[in-house]
Amino acid sequence: MAMAAASAFSICSIPATRTPATTKLPCPSSFSRSFPCSYTIPPSSHLRLSAHLSCRSTNSSIISAAATTSIEADLSPVSANPSKTLPFRVGHGFDLHRLEPGYPLIIGGIDVPHERGCEAHSDGDVLLHCVVDAILGALGLPDIGQIFPDSDPKWKGCASSVFIKEAVRLMHEAGYELGNLDATLILQRPKLSPHKETIKTNLSALLGVDPSFVNLKAKTHEKVDSLGENRSIAAHTVVLLMRK
Repeated sequence: MAMAAASAFSICSIPATRTPATTKLPCPSSFSRSFPCSYTIPPSSHLRLSAHLSCRSTNSSIISAAATTSIEADLSPVSANPSKTLPFRVGHGFDLHRLEPGYPLIIGGIDVPHERGCEAHSDGDVLLHCVVDAILGALGLPDIGQIFPDSDPKWKGCASSVFIKEAVRLMHEAGYELGNLDATLILQRPKLSPHKETIKTNLSALLGVDPSFVNLKAKTHEKVDSLGENRSIAAHTVVLLMRK
């Protein structure tokens, strides 16, 4: 009998739901004993499943069934406001800047002595930019380049602490607080060991959390590509946001 059932799918749009929906489809009792007519539809913010089933029995041993089901993708833009029903959110940030002579090297709001610094529209703080993107990503918001575009002259030479304070404000406004942060800096020079604790302390203060919530690592790039040749600096950050 299993080979006797066939399904075809068409498309229709629907509102979002977080609760799995169960659609009851009418079937003759003889059909329902062999083919359950209750289907659990997974929750989706863009899809609705509607089913229409017609069954016809030709005799006691042969059943033919035709099922028509429709699904349509809703291409409406995703809201910038995160759902406050989620207990936590995870975000990842990445940033890279070219190192050039004549610029200060600012990492985590700290001026690190070096013969090269980040060429950028703002102060080029690769760590703070990365952290901002991680927080915005966790909240489902646009990235730092869209909120603070380098085409806007008012951000020229701006301290990146302005960006991170805005990201923190948006985080609290959405009903979340920082659970923890793990960041990795990638640069060949200078060695960050003498500066790591100062950078970590300042970053914690900007985020408004205890330093124990923040972890900072530094890696070389084994003299490979622009990072290893001291022509650029990069950072990765992962953040966990917890609902208040």
